[in-house]
Amino acid sequence: MLHFDRTHNPKNNPELIAEMTNNMLPLKKLVKETEQLFEQTCKNHQPDIPERATKRSGSLLEKVMAWFFRIFAELSTPLPPSKTIVDMEENIFPDWKEKLDQEFNQLLNHITLEVNVLDFGAIGDGKTDCTAAFRKAIGNGRVKVVVPEGVFITKGIRLPSWTYLIGAGKGKTIIKLHNQASKGIRLVTNANHWKGNHHLFIKGLSLDWNIKRLGNTAKTSTWGNHSSCLTYANVTYGWVHEVEGINPGLHCFDISSTLYNYAGDGFRARGGSKYVWLNQVNGYGFGDDGVTTHHSDYILITHSHMCDPSGRSHQKGFSNSNGIEIDDGSRNVLLVQNSSARCFGGIEIKAHENSSAASNVQIIGHISVNDNRSYNFRHIGHHKSTDEQSKTAFNISACSLISIAPVYSDLYRDSAPRSLVVSGYQNVVINQFWAIGDPHYDFKNNPVVAIQYRARNVLLNRFSFSEFLNAGPAIKVYGGINRPDFVNIQNVTTDDTFIKQVHGDRHLVPVMR
Repeated sequence: MLHFDRTHNPKNNPELIAEMTNNMLPLKKLVKETEQLFEQTCKNHQPDIPERATKRSGSLLEKVMAWFFRIFAELSTPLPPSKTIVDMEENIFPDWKEKLDQEFNQLLNHITLEVNVLDFGAIGDGKTDCTAAFRKAIGNGRVKVVVPEGVFITKGIRLPSWTYLIGAGKGKTIIKLHNQASKGIRLVTNANHWKGNHHLFIKGLSLDWNIKRLGNTAKTSTWGNHSSCLTYANVTYGWVHEVEGINPGLHCFDISSTLYNYAGDGFRARGGSKYVWLNQVNGYGFGDDGVTTHHSDYILITHSHMCDPSGRSHQKGFSNSNGIEIDDGSRNVLLVQNSSARCFGGIEIKAHENSSAASNVQIIGHISVNDNRSYNFRHIGHHKSTDEQSKTAFNISACSLISIAPVYSDLYRDSAPRSLVVSGYQNVVINQFWAIGDPHYDFKNNPVVAIQYRARNVLLNRFSFSEFLNAGPAIKVYGGINRPDFVNIQNVTTDDTFIKQVHGDRHLVPVMR
């Protein structure tokens, strides 16, 4: 069975996915088929959007906080979904990447100087404080800063617009936080979160948040988008390529707004990031999520791998630490051939109760190994019949997903393992899904896939289940007053071992409510 530790090279994910799925469909055909299924699902069942918010009870503090966040919020309006392109070499990218490529050329044209950080006094000996050297080398931007092999100690690096920062490669060039750096420090971030920055490129580095400096501190993060290896907050046109995040207090990579915003469902933060591409990034030991996005649009994450979170930004045993999390208010996000291992969620698409949900999210290829919930889609606090219905949890499409042996986890001790959970979202299409269990593992008669809690307009097509000897039903559509509606399940297969356990295929018939 695959292990996928921190040394896994996510550049190999496309070949691994093709091998594990036996190239069931050519990639271009699969993507096109998924788009057609999604369009048909949306056409057949129009989303049920509540006309007005229901008044909700809350404490005085909660009401004051909502009022505060609305100062920095705007109404959440739907964006037209991006189109996905598969070229002759089976490279996958969104239609807006052409714009991002043009802006990369603009970045190169605005670079007026190339410097080496050593020429400004930096020493990569793992001891010398190089903060001042980086500040001098970067200056006011319009510069390409080369960082050679070595371990460079710093109390934080801030990047102005038009900055190109490049190292000798992951594991060769290491930028590490100083032992005296505060808990809330971001190791690398853009210079001005309020006015925003643009045209930032980072490549070929390991970013070590130096968690050991905090000792046995129970909580490793402070608040908001602090305490991470790399934070892009209010950045337009950003690239992060071949970068490793190591043991951050919060996130390895946070593509964010100036402030996280909790003004309520139907609102989103001002100052979100736009047009950002993460490629071949790795991360481990994160206190919360490996990669996260908040209130940001047009995000591309490709050939990346996140594993083995610490979960230390949460209370022990209640850690929602995901490999890749597409969170509050994010729109038009494309994930391509990534992987995750031993996280709470491999990929989680979600929102908090008092924020708008992520929408227009597309996944093409992912491998989840031993995550508690391989794929988890939900809008927290909008699931029960007494909850306000979500106004923003719409539009997820995915194809070529692999779930390998989901397990119970100390990260979230009361969470039963699942290959897939869909809760509260409308218009969800998942095409070509492999759930591969472990016949020696006690799944405690739990369902492998759960469709529940007001999910609506859900299509599951071409699902395969194997090796779940001690599981319950392969797919369970929950009933009750807050049941899902318009769920279509088709083309499901199981192996002989699984069929014996669930007493035939009675759980696998198409369901339409």
